[in-house]
Amino acid sequence: MNESTKSLAKQLYKMTIPMIIGVFAIMSYQLVDSAFIGQLGVKPLAVVGFTIPVYQLIIGIQVGIGIATTAVISRSLGANNQQQARQLGTLVISIGFLLLLLLCVLIWLNQSRLLGILGAEADIYPIAQAYWLPWLVSTWLGAMLYFGYSIYRAHGHTKLPGLVMVVTSVLNMLLDPLFIFVFDMGIAGAAWATICAFCVGCLIIYPRILSKQWMSLQLKLKENLDGLRQLISIMIPAMMSQFIPPISAMAATAIVAAFGESVIAAWGLGTRIEFFSIIIVLALTMGMPPMVGRMRGAQEFEKIHQLVKLALGFVMGWQLLIAVIGLTVSGMIGRLLTSDLVVAEILQDYLWRVPFSFGALGCCMILVSVCNAMGLSMRALMISALRLLCFYLPCLWVGAQMNGLNGLFIGAMLGNLGAGIMSWFMYKQALNQLRRSR
Repeated sequence: MNESTKSLAKQLYKMTIPMIIGVFAIMSYQLVDSAFIGQLGVKPLAVVGFTIPVYQLIIGIQVGIGIATTAVISRSLGANNQQQARQLGTLVISIGFLLLLLLCVLIWLNQSRLLGILGAEADIYPIAQAYWLPWLVSTWLGAMLYFGYSIYRAHGHTKLPGLVMVVTSVLNMLLDPLFIFVFDMGIAGAAWATICAFCVGCLIIYPRILSKQWMSLQLKLKENLDGLRQLISIMIPAMMSQFIPPISAMAATAIVAAFGESVIAAWGLGTRIEFFSIIIVLALTMGMPPMVGRMRGAQEFEKIHQLVKLALGFVMGWQLLIAVIGLTVSGMIGRLLTSDLVVAEILQDYLWRVPFSFGALGCCMILVSVCNAMGLSMRALMISALRLLCFYLPCLWVGAQMNGLNGLFIGAMLGNLGAGIMSWFMYKQALNQLRRSR
């Protein structure tokens, strides 16, 4: 490794380590959540499986707003326009507050229709109705907390958001058994534990944002039309890119639901494990864009490519290690996450196949983030769309049709692998076009 690569590696480490810790904490509590819910039986686990694609839809809007937040506030601070940065902070929180609240209300009012579209059986509905109201409240609170994190990151601070992620996650894990088992609230108790944890997080983050004067309580829209246009111009394409995964997840859930409650329960657990295993990938997608953006501005395309190769090489090696470990302890993981032997056996089959494609999935996610940072938002959107609509979903459906449950898992693996290869070639093509345009 030469000096240039070492320098890039050090910068990347400093940018991503706080996010790795925070995301690890969040994924840990989600996995523990699943483990506690798994002790309640197959039906509660199936309800969680049906919430995942809906949750991804909410996350899509949340992340789109977060991407725009970091971009426009950082730009205002770079221009030494503190007042506009404060106004934009207030604008972002206001938009996020209303938009996510409206979405959660619409989901609550249409929950039966959504469950029907996702293929849920009638006996799932009562459990889902008891769970979805507190779950939607917790999701909305989580979004508000995320917007607070975004404002902190825009101002160049990552330590407190990382710390709050850890605090809320540990608190959630401690409260889970209390609400679920001691208070005998069942699956709804998991959501109430999350509500309490996120309330604590908001009480830590927002008073500090106000004390640092990163928000203005007097929103003057007429003075910030330019900033509003910037916010919308970034937010809309980012949201479009984020909408594709939840729509795809809904279609995938419908395909999986045809195999019955046990399979959808195992699929939900497998998805949680997937989220947990790509922690470093998620942290890199947060840490790399500022570095890539600066290099793009200086037209240092070779450094961009060097950074990308460094990140992708690490991700491929790391995810392969995670897959091998998961394969080795797959039986133990199944027994730990659920008391149902059938679900545990199906989950073990999942862990024998799908995780070996998580490296390719991680590369695809990173390259989407890099394309966005280089100003190629349509290329990023195209990669996201092709990954899910031309590779993952078709392979999932064909695999299920050809070889049942075994084919379903093989299809998921091949879809991720194909998408990873496609994203690399599309990134290379885009980079070469930028090189020629210098």
